[in-house]
Amino acid sequence: MTSRAERKYRAATAFQRRIGNPLLRRLPFQTLLETTGRVSGLPRATPVGGRRVGNAFWLVSEFGERSQYVRNIKADPRVRVRIRGRWHTGTARLLPDDDPLARLRALPRFNSAAVRAFGAGLLTVRVDLDG
Repeated sequence: MTSRAERKYRAATAFQRRIGNPLLRRLPFQTLLETTGRVSGLPRATPVGGRRVGNAFWLVSEFGERSQYVRNIKADPRVRVRIRGRWHTGTARLLPDDDPLARLRALPRFNSAAVRAFGAGLLTVRVDLDG
């Protein structure tokens, strides 16, 4: 990772960890992705932007495999997604062969703009929802 990309990563993760995620997790209709912590085994909720299409929820990780929730998915792909205040269980799949920029064009604009602005090493994630 270049030094500029590394600075973006550090700045974005510091902001998310201290301000963004704690604030957004409290909003009742913010979409959340809940993974199981790969070390602690505890549930970890991360605010995400994405879109449900049929029985799948699509999102793009702004830091690819460096994102903590992606690392958690690699350890245990069973997740929950809160969409419009309702929890859904599913299995997350990392799609490195998918075009994340094309995928962002199909997702909500506000979040997609933020992911493009702050992201480095984008990665598409699909959650196949149960039932």
